[in-house]
Amino acid sequence: MEPGGPVLVEGPVEYVGEDGTVTRSDRPVVALCTCRRSKLFPFCDTSHRRRSRNGTVRRPRRGPDDDA
Repeated sequence: MEPGGPVLVEGPVEYVGEDGTVTRSDRPVVALCTCRRSKLFPFCDTSHRRRSRNGTVRRPRRGPDDDA
C-alpha cells in the first residue's frame, strides 16, 4: 500500500460514514479513498493524481513518448 493511496478491499463492501450514511458496492474489489480528495468518496476515483493537498490542480506528467 502506498502512503496516501487507496485501500483495496474485497467486496461486497458496505461503508458507514461519520454521519451514518451507508454506501454499498457489490464489486469484487473496491478501492477506498484515504486522501479524501475523491469526487466519489468513500471510493477512490484517482482524483489524488490531479489535485495536491492544498487544492491546486496539478498538470499530468508527460511521458517519454509525448510530444514536447
